[in-house]
Amino acid sequence: MPSNPESTDGGYGGDDERREALIASVPAVDESTPLAAQLAIDARRRIELQGRTFPRPSKTRVITVANQKGGVGKTTTTVNLAAGLALSGLNVLVIDNDPQGNASTALGIEHRAGTPSVYEILVEDELLANTIQQCPNIESLWGVPATIDLSGSEIELVSLVSRETRLRKAIDRFLADREAAGEPQMDYVLVDCPPSLGLLTVNAFVGGREVFIPIQCEYYALEGLSQLLKTIDLIRSHLNPELRVSSILLTMYDGRTNLAQQVAGEVRSHFPAETFRTTIPRSVRISEAPSYGQTVMTYDATSTGALAYLEAARELAERGQGASSPRRPAQMQETRF
Repeated sequence: MPSNPESTDGGYGGDDERREALIASVPAVDESTPLAAQLAIDARRRIELQGRTFPRPSKTRVITVANQKGGVGKTTTTVNLAAGLALSGLNVLVIDNDPQGNASTALGIEHRAGTPSVYEILVEDELLANTIQQCPNIESLWGVPATIDLSGSEIELVSLVSRETRLRKAIDRFLADREAAGEPQMDYVLVDCPPSLGLLTVNAFVGGREVFIPIQCEYYALEGLSQLLKTIDLIRSHLNPELRVSSILLTMYDGRTNLAQQVAGEVRSHFPAETFRTTIPRSVRISEAPSYGQTVMTYDATSTGALAYLEAARELAERGQGASSPRRPAQMQETRF
């Protein structure tokens, strides 16, 4: 996908009329024919997003991708949003803060035992810059790997000074050093979290300025959300007053089921400002990509999953242009379907 990082208009000038004409030529279909409707959506997204450059934030956005429930698409969302942003002209760093190392696998970066990683940053005070690897498939995408060593770091962190702020200090120093050296701005730093609320996740919350929450469109995914919001409140009260929930993305969405529609409606009713318009469908291509050491963006850029994540990346970039001050989202109420 071509990109032009020097563009000052965010890629929205010049070709707009041609794009609109092409989009208008796509036949209109309704939900009574789900396959045809999805094909039409994909065609419109392909026309709309091809060759776009996304708006660059005025300063680095440090975003923690978290949900205490496993299997909701945290890592998949982290790496594919990062790839979408990077392919659209932005500089992106992914910090794999999950001992499973799945984000490192999807980015195609080395994460065997002994590789300089997040463990060395948190436990041994290693400079973040010394652990960064470039993603082999995308020029402006970098990653900090997680190795098996990270699995024991929770115990080791307990006895360390400033155990909750070690990742924050590393990120802040890295960004300050880049600026002092006159290097290009790192536009996004995305931190992938484990499915728990231990010290690794606390470090990620303290290190981030925004929280991005992927939510699977199933009932169980709603049950842990209230606890996650309480944890974020505690972090904001005691350790990181800047932290805010800025984004919620509905994943594994199947519009053919009533449950998915009801869960989506429930989330949107409680978090109207934070929930993305874009939803991520279930996709075989998204699941296959990590086995090839890739994100779906490079594995199959024209697939439904890749186009959905690229649309979500654009929404994330555009939302960053008018970031609001921190606020507490409405509390979730118990809902029965």
